[in-house]
Amino acid sequence: MARPSSPNGPRGAAHHGPHGRSDQGLVDHGLVDLRQGGRGLGGSYAWDGPHLVTGLHSHDMHQIEYAISGVIEVETAAAHYLLPPQQAAWIPAGLEHSATMNSSVRSVAVLFDPSLIRSPGDRARIIAVPPLIREMVIYAQRWPINGAQPDPVADGFFRTLGHLLVEALDQEAPLDLPTPADPLLAAAATYTRQHLEAVTVEQVSRAVGVSERTLRRQFRAELGLSWRDYLTRARLLRAMALLAEPGPSVLEVSNAVGFDSPSSFARTFTRHCGESPSDYRRRVTART
Repeated sequence: MARPSSPNGPRGAAHHGPHGRSDQGLVDHGLVDLRQGGRGLGGSYAWDGPHLVTGLHSHDMHQIEYAISGVIEVETAAAHYLLPPQQAAWIPAGLEHSATMNSSVRSVAVLFDPSLIRSPGDRARIIAVPPLIREMVIYAQRWPINGAQPDPVADGFFRTLGHLLVEALDQEAPLDLPTPADPLLAAAATYTRQHLEAVTVEQVSRAVGVSERTLRRQFRAELGLSWRDYLTRARLLRAMALLAEPGPSVLEVSNAVGFDSPSSFARTFTRHCGESPSDYRRRVTART
């Protein structure tokens, strides 16, 4: 699972890796060539490296991004997504996105020739990863994307996995944060996410220079949810990331993301995520 060395790893525009990172820094708005001359119908790229924040980039292939361990954050122009184990991001070819991977992340990206996927859509989608898809994603590491050539076994494998993913795309399972287009609202959303432990709408409105009433109205008008609902989603996403990491207890996570009590945290988490924080932690760390 180690990151391929520079001479052999996938490259785009001479120096770009598959996540848009260059040897000199991060790449913005780059089209990353994942095949590097290959003509196979699919391939994979494994990541097990240091903390990484990519720039905005896109691919000429469809991609499924899966975290074997740790948590990946994916952001597009429309929304911010969190990928704990058991969920994956579908990123259609041509969609600009960025990714954040902390140092505990081990991930596999599986890439598909556009001809393999019918109705890929034009937006990122988050899907649940059942055991069969998980094992196939992991097995796909047998065929690195860099220079992949036509192979009946490999092409058949990626065609089959593509069919399974098409079915999974019909059942999205996202807990996401919509991304505001309005600069003032975007600043308010950023401030909210950066102060989850004890943030109030009064503090946010003061930080961005508008009244509380205006702030509440703008959240509802542009994002279709209240500031309070946005805050709850942000807290849950952060909690999911923390629970997937070794170290902090459920109580410490509850305090870190700003819930009044562990019982309130457990009720809210269970209502939105379908399981308790403890059950979620056991599930996402069971096979890391």
